[in-house]
Amino acid sequence: TGTAIGTGQTNTATIISAQGYGSYAAALCDDLVLGGYSNWFLPSKDELHLMYTALHAIGLGGFADSQASYWSSSVFGTSGSAWSESFYGPVQEHTNPSIALRVRAIHAF
Repeated sequence: TGTAIGTGQTNTATIISAQGYGSYAAALCDDLVLGGYSNWFLPSKDELHLMYTALHAIGLGGFADSQASYWSSSVFGTSGSAWSESFYGPVQEHTNPSIALRVRAIHAF
């Protein structure tokens, strides 16, 4: 349920503990092995926004396009929705989890 920087990894573990493994955003990030790293996770709301400001806004990171929206691992209150960020603003909003959005994994080092 955390939104702050540093809470995405715990959020991801909590989601997987509740839902089990499958083909959804948190599990896909957790299963990822890339560049010799296997500690990938779905970013929290604030981690995702930092990706926008530190990477996408200055043309780094190879993000899909400026119209893309990405999932975070942060839930929005008790509504059952989660935070997402549209990279054409940026705009952070709460989104129904059944909506298809892009996923961007991050890892801690």
